[in-house]
Amino acid sequence: MENFTNPQAVLIYQDLKSRYLGATVNKKQIAMELGVSVSTVDLYISKNMGIPNYKKLGTAKNAKVVFTIIDLAEFLSNTIKTA
Repeated sequence: MENFTNPQAVLIYQDLKSRYLGATVNKKQIAMELGVSVSTVDLYISKNMGIPNYKKLGTAKNAKVVFTIIDLAEFLSNTIKTA
């Protein structure tokens, strides 16, 4: 299992891994996980805030952006408040 900084991240990672086939998610999928629109994800990327680490595949302005499930799990575990 991955080395997560937060024990909650392990549970989130397992859930994400069961729902997504690959090791990464695209902007549409991350928008769904965050409960925002794809244009909001684009805004977060342009401001470099409120978003997990991502990788841009290419140098073009409209190059595809992907997020690893590991980074998404860490991000969600640090932003989701639990009772």
